[in-house]
Amino acid sequence: MKKIVEIKGMTCEHCQARVDKVLKEIDGISAKVDLKKNRAIVTYSKDVSDQVIKDVIEEAGYEVTSIKEKKGLFG
Repeated sequence: MKKIVEIKGMTCEHCQARVDKVLKEIDGISAKVDLKKNRAIVTYSKDVSDQVIKDVIEEAGYEVTSIKEKKGLFG
């Protein structure tokens, strides 16, 4: 399954790398962080709550504005 996580506060490639790193530290998750779109596409192989995703991103210093399930080809 995939989720789209909208993130506020990423301003550079370092920010993008930091968010990517903290997301990938969650067991069962892989992520593709897009700096230009200020979001991450999170793919998970086991159930991970939205709150866990939100908490790790916010602990890294960024704001999660929404988490939506990705449906279809274009979400």
